[in-house]
Amino acid sequence: MHRLLMLTLLLLPGLADATLPLERISLPEGFRITLVSDRVPNAREMAWGERGTLFVGSNSAGKVYALDPTSGKVRTIASGLQLPVGVAYKGGDLYVSAVSRILRLRDIESHLDSPPEPEVVYDKLPTETHHGWKFIAFGPDGKLYVPIGAPCNVCDEDPDLYAAIHRMNADGSGLELVARGVRNTVGFDWHPQTGELWFSDNGRDLMGDDVPDCELNRLERAGQHFGFPYCHAGDVADPRYSGRPCSDFIAPVAKLGPHVAPLGLRFYSGRQFPADYRNNLFIAEHGSWNRSEKIGYRIKRVELNEDGSLKRQSVFAEGWLRDGTVWGRPADVLVTPDGALLVSDDRAGAIYRIDYVGDGPTSQP
Repeated sequence: MHRLLMLTLLLLPGLADATLPLERISLPEGFRITLVSDRVPNAREMAWGERGTLFVGSNSAGKVYALDPTSGKVRTIASGLQLPVGVAYKGGDLYVSAVSRILRLRDIESHLDSPPEPEVVYDKLPTETHHGWKFIAFGPDGKLYVPIGAPCNVCDEDPDLYAAIHRMNADGSGLELVARGVRNTVGFDWHPQTGELWFSDNGRDLMGDDVPDCELNRLERAGQHFGFPYCHAGDVADPRYSGRPCSDFIAPVAKLGPHVAPLGLRFYSGRQFPADYRNNLFIAEHGSWNRSEKIGYRIKRVELNEDGSLKRQSVFAEGWLRDGTVWGRPADVLVTPDGALLVSDDRAGAIYRIDYVGDGPTSQP
């Protein structure tokens, strides 16, 4: 059961005057939300450095940020980039997506006050900005996964390039296709036990308020096709591209709701939350932009059965939307080293922290 928590602000240096209405956020009993920083404009994907730096991409500010979660200090480590939404950390270097390019800032945590110029890792991705921003992450195989969204609402462009997930070596070599028929994923993660790739997908627009649902998908083997542009949400044939039946494609594990705009997602791998949260998925729902009645603007919790099928989905955190008015838009989630959950908000330019405080930290193996 959810209840409206009267929440206190985490008073870090420079945040005493913060006015974000966190008292409106509803969470399950025993959880608390606090503000880490409200000085991260257009905050999108987050990634941890090995020395505890939180790196944050942005969707319209053209900047990449480095945040010290302890002091609240925010540094700009890159600027003037095109939609640098995605950030991924590996071997001391920070990788950044910038539409047609993947960039790298070498040995970044040793140079936070004098960051190096970004060097180009790969620069042959499409230049379209329609679904051109990219969530990126390194997989268990050490490769960098890079999605290329459809350059449209719905179209049948080169299926080996667009509406797909690709991966490459860390040096930019060996680009290869991983999944097809993915309209626009802005969030993915790997199951801690099976190593399988799970990803969100944003459903097409202009089919009405309630069709189609956005999706949560599971990739069991490379090359699988998830339906776009022919089929949406597993059972909705597209009126323009209906030549192939939905049975030809991989259906989603979960329908997340129409136009909720699922972005960043992560498996919960920490030990702070109660044991039944272990290996659950948290999904940031950015919220609808063209639905007559707004929906989304929340954090979804997805529980899975042992075989990977859907057990249940529920709302974990909500309140950024109230009575049709929006003050925040969750964009990504990330588990902290001590087991809390961070949430980025690109509307408020904020990073929040959600802790479990009901019975103190758990200690289940």
